[in-house]
Amino acid sequence: QVQLVESGGGSVQAGDSLRLSCAASGLPFSFNDYIMGWFRQAPGKEREFVASISRGGGSTSVARSVKGRFTISRDNAKNTVSLQMNSLKPEDTAVYYCAADRSSVGFATTTASALYDYWGQGTQVTVSS
Repeated sequence: QVQLVESGGGSVQAGDSLRLSCAASGLPFSFNDYIMGWFRQAPGKEREFVASISRGGGSTSVARSVKGRFTISRDNAKNTVSLQMNSLKPEDTAVYYCAADRSSVGFATTTASALYDYWGQGTQVTVSS
C-alpha cells in the first residue's frame, strides 16, 4: 500500500533548525509523477500549506509565512522529499504532513490540500521561545 513516512520532527528552541524528510513507497506511479507538498496543522487550526515542489524538482512554492526560512527539495532517485526549516519560530509549532499529488495537470506545484491524493501520518514540530 501507499506509504508516506515523515521523520525529523522534534522539540527545539526558537532560532534553531530542523530538517524533515518524507519517504514514499507503494505509489501507483513513479515518484517523479507526483507533485510533492508539505502542510502543517497547529492545535485548533486548519491544515495549511507550507511548501510544494514540482515533479522534476525545478519549481517550488512556499507559503509567505515561511518564505526565506523553509526550503523544500526532493530526491527522485531515493523517493524522498525534504523540508529544511531554519530560524524556527514558536508559531511554526504544528504537526507537519507530507503529501503527494498526481492528479494536477498543467501546474508545476499545488498549494490546495484538496488536490493531494496521498498523505503521511505527520511528524510533530514544537518550537519553544
